[in-house]
Amino acid sequence: MEIKLTPVGIVRNSRKTPVDDHWGTVVSEIELAPHLPDEAFSQIADFSHLEIIYYFNQANPSDIVFSGRPRRNPAYPVVGIFGQRKKDRPNSLGLCTVQLLKQERRIITVCGLDAIDHTPVLDIKPVFREFQPKGIIRQPGWVEDLMKAYWK
Repeated sequence: MEIKLTPVGIVRNSRKTPVDDHWGTVVSEIELAPHLPDEAFSQIADFSHLEIIYYFNQANPSDIVFSGRPRRNPAYPVVGIFGQRKKDRPNSLGLCTVQLLKQERRIITVCGLDAIDHTPVLDIKPVFREFQPKGIIRQPGWVEDLMKAYWK
């Protein structure tokens, strides 16, 4: 089955290349796609956080992997692609929870988005507390090491 999607927006920010770390200071604007009406953003400013689903449009299809050591670090275990958040994925999709800073007509400004400039946005959803994980979040130790500079 083939699925065709049309972007709902585009990311604008200072990051021009996909680099693994130091996303914490990046502020991004997401501009609503021209084919969508202004009211698509109606009441979005009532939320503090959003989930952004985006397409890794600069990922090379020949780089897709199904397992490997995250960041090719020999200290990390071999992990399946669905056990990591690598950009070189079968469908090239990214997902990130961001803080909504402001909304002005057809543009929302967010922080905490790890998508580069001109990344197509496929969907935007408000964060509901009721959809957040219940209980303790468990993850392997290598993740904390991998993420130590990601949001700095």
